[in-house]
Amino acid sequence: MISQPRVVSRSTLKRLPLYLHLLEKLMDQGVENISCTQIAQEFDFDPTQVRKDLETTGAVGTARIGFRAATLVVKIKEFLGWDNAHDAFLVGAGNMGKALLGYKDFEKYGLNIVAAFDKDARKVGTRIFNREVLPLAKLPNLAGRMHINIGIVAVPAEYAQGVVDLMVGAGIRAIWNFAPAPLRIPEGVILENARLTQSLAVLTNNLTKVLRK
Repeated sequence: MISQPRVVSRSTLKRLPLYLHLLEKLMDQGVENISCTQIAQEFDFDPTQVRKDLETTGAVGTARIGFRAATLVVKIKEFLGWDNAHDAFLVGAGNMGKALLGYKDFEKYGLNIVAAFDKDARKVGTRIFNREVLPLAKLPNLAGRMHINIGIVAVPAEYAQGVVDLMVGAGIRAIWNFAPAPLRIPEGVILENARLTQSLAVLTNNLTKVLRK
């Protein structure tokens, strides 16, 4: 019988990269073992919550010793799918697209943006961080030939749905959306919105409260 994948909360998925970054930093400092309590202290989290988060990855600790840091790093990366490279297409060679293309740590975590696309003739043919910007019309054919599963949307809001429809029609199964627009996707396609404005709203609202005290 095929086992069903474990259901994990979004909160846990957001915390696991924090643990991973901490572990990698500590390993560089020569740390070999770490406990849930130590991790929790770094982020002011509940140690029980940290333990539950780590258990979702299949990692097993030892009483009074904790977890082997190197093993925990491997387990977290495997669980997040960061141990295998995932090729992606990016659409939108504007400021946001350029920033994403230039972010080198994506490759460290298994995301490889192999091509960029735009419909602006002035951008097509230019190179951004050693990637040539291709005409958007070429995306469907190349996505099928290269078996691309991830599409990154970095276009203005009014163009986002059209780009998503093009990606889905080309067989892309997961969309990472940086456009501030609600998108419609069919069943079976994964959509993750990078909520930059929402995060900024929380930041500035909290800042306003602090400044008014």
